[in-house]
Amino acid sequence: MKKAKKYDAVAEVRKIREKLSVKYWKHPELLFRDLKAASDSYHSEAKARAAHG
Repeated sequence: MKKAKKYDAVAEVRKIREKLSVKYWKHPELLFRDLKAASDSYHSEAKARAAHG
């Protein structure tokens, strides 16, 4: 017998993936723009952490 989960991470990922696929389906330039922005943000944070520690 399965116990009821308070939080279902797999279902949450499926919802997010569906929402993003609708957003980027016919607009791949938006996908690449957002990925580039996320990458730039990550690298700037990583550099800041490396400088402080």
